[in-house]
Amino acid sequence: MSKYYLTTTLPYVNADPHVGFALEIVQADALARYHRLLGDDVAFNTGTDEHGQKIYQKSVEAGEEPQAYCDRYAAKFDGLKAALNLTYTRFIRTTDAHHVAAAQEFWRRCKAAGDIYKKQYRTKYCVGCELEKTDSELEDGRCPIHPKLPIELRDEENYFFRWSRSQQALLNHYAAHPDFVLPDFRLKEIRNFVAAGLQDFSISRLKAKMPWGIDVPDDPAHVMYVWFDALVNYVSTLGWPEDAANFAAFWGTDGAPNAVQVAGKDNLRQQSAMWQGMLLSAGLPLSKQVFIHGFITADGQKMSKSLGNVVNPYDLVATYGTDATRYFLLGAIPSYNDGDYTKALFEETYAARLANGIGNLAARVTTMAGKFSGGASPAKAEDRFATQALWTRYRDALDAFRFDDAVHAVEELVALCNQAIDVEAPWKKAKAGEDVGPFLYQLLEALRHAGLMLLPVIPQAAEKLLAALGVDASSVRLPRDAAWGLLAPGTKIESGVILFPRLDANS
Repeated sequence: MSKYYLTTTLPYVNADPHVGFALEIVQADALARYHRLLGDDVAFNTGTDEHGQKIYQKSVEAGEEPQAYCDRYAAKFDGLKAALNLTYTRFIRTTDAHHVAAAQEFWRRCKAAGDIYKKQYRTKYCVGCELEKTDSELEDGRCPIHPKLPIELRDEENYFFRWSRSQQALLNHYAAHPDFVLPDFRLKEIRNFVAAGLQDFSISRLKAKMPWGIDVPDDPAHVMYVWFDALVNYVSTLGWPEDAANFAAFWGTDGAPNAVQVAGKDNLRQQSAMWQGMLLSAGLPLSKQVFIHGFITADGQKMSKSLGNVVNPYDLVATYGTDATRYFLLGAIPSYNDGDYTKALFEETYAARLANGIGNLAARVTTMAGKFSGGASPAKAEDRFATQALWTRYRDALDAFRFDDAVHAVEELVALCNQAIDVEAPWKKAKAGEDVGPFLYQLLEALRHAGLMLLPVIPQAAEKLLAALGVDASSVRLPRDAAWGLLAPGTKIESGVILFPRLDANS
């Protein structure tokens, strides 16, 4: 059994969950479910990033101790597991005692490698990004990602990470692994950034000014910079450094890496260059792959509290259901680029692609089974829908993190079935005494394939569809069950299965 490890970024607990992070965690969950269907042993990590100045300031504003503040918000993110039907196996918090110890050990290894030193420095800093900023990264003196936050000028003594030392090793790695970062234009972006020269970055803060962080080993006057601390979660969650066997099995080795990271485009530098440089310094294998997704806007505008257009995933689930929310994020939002949420687009997706798409086909075909074959699957017939070609497209799409293309492959199969029904008009043939059994089998078997493909996307509806066809979803393994003709003749078929009811006009 192959090991497969994937992780999301850890969202800051300075605000409620928003649909942008829901996109990331649902993408990762689709990958986890897909790899389990392939028979892989999956470790799936997410959690919360709980240190740093942003968190400290928010806790002060709320009149709470930082840990109590973090506890309250971490529960909101962990609650997404039930709301979005997620299957992560680990939920790490950067305030966990084991993570704290692991981050300190990681620091010690980088320091032993000669990559941590102390110096006085002056810089411009965006608290929203928790990153230093150069003049070229600012627009009118503001961070373009957090334009409402003033840029702070920092002048203090900090510890630094010797990132500049990683430059050539990173460039060599990018050249040797052209799919290390996907999509490819993101790899080009980070390669150009690294090629322009890496600057050592600050990895500590004076505790007297910002006390909420992990203590620097052997220097209680400093706490770790939040990014240095948080990035270590990807290995600490696997039991590193104590559980060397589990770490090697899931993170992988230099010759056989396993770790896949899913992140937003604002995390490109941190995930594909900063973290990789830190791994080099600590003597650990690099990640296998980093997938970078885009942002979600709302009605064409960046989401912000001031505009009142932040979309909460809990609200979407309460109104439209878990599967509909997952389907929109995976099928209607571009996987590689930015996408836009509007209420109208969401409801159009639900009506056209769910209720009138796979939902209508499922009801239509299972009803015909009840009418024309006594509620059971007829004798086998040959594949008329070229499902193996669609499976190839589907698998290639998920292997390349093109979730929208994978969904489109299912939608193409649905469209082919509906077109065939319109052409064949089986109700007319049955009325005329013709045998519609072979055609009905082809439709039922195509429905089974659609259900299998949809298991990582809309698991509840897919399981319901497969159950109506007599298939136990818990026993499915794709290499075997993707073959045509596995629906046994005589299998009982549930008639008129309803997957997606019509939306209430007042929704």
